[in-house]
Amino acid sequence: MLDVAQEVFLKQLKTVFPDVSEMTIRRDLILLEDMGYAVRTHGGAVSINRFKKAGEDEIEYMVRQAENVDRKAVIAQKASHFIEKGRSVYLDAGSTVMCLAKLLTEMKGCTFITSAVNTALKLASTDNSVILLGGTVNPNTVACSGPEAMQMLETMNIDMAVMGASGFSVEKGFSVSSMYDAKLKTRIVEKARKTIILVDSSKIDRDKAYTFCELKDVDIWVCDMMPDDKVLEKCRNYNVLVI
Repeated sequence: MLDVAQEVFLKQLKTVFPDVSEMTIRRDLILLEDMGYAVRTHGGAVSINRFKKAGEDEIEYMVRQAENVDRKAVIAQKASHFIEKGRSVYLDAGSTVMCLAKLLTEMKGCTFITSAVNTALKLASTDNSVILLGGTVNPNTVACSGPEAMQMLETMNIDMAVMGASGFSVEKGFSVSSMYDAKLKTRIVEKARKTIILVDSSKIDRDKAYTFCELKDVDIWVCDMMPDDKVLEKCRNYNVLVI
């Protein structure tokens, strides 16, 4: 069914397989994800073949947005306390940072800089200045990158960068699948006075193709739960506050 329709839904599967319990169906979807055949969403699963474009393994934004919703909400709520009025704040692309943006619509007097089209639209009608970096839009991340974005960034001062990542490991640091996105993220971290990274526990020990920063480059890591002792020890060595 995944191969033919590219997407299945839990309610649909319960109808097709009435003699199978919902828990068994959920376990089967987890198994398909673990085997690399599917990506689970809020209401079912999507075939991984649907998202393999041009050699990249970034999952389409709308699917990622539906993943780990509760974890992202926890992270966004924690991170919202660090956003200060009157600051120049870079908001990275990604579904977790987008959750944070939704909590910032009542903020006033900030300058928000972002490469994410959806984040810029969300904040455009608020009492803040919103700057969208130009460049080529990545359909998988709904974000701009490339030489135009890099050039525009050079004229800007960033008090705080709130960054996302697709993967993390102690050995490789924070990583993404796009080379252009990685270059932009690296420069943003270099320019920011303070870097906050929002990465949930499901992305730990999952390296992507391009590292954009390491633990030593980060000031605060906001996670849904505390990482294991090996990761925490490394964070302490680099004075990274883990929340």
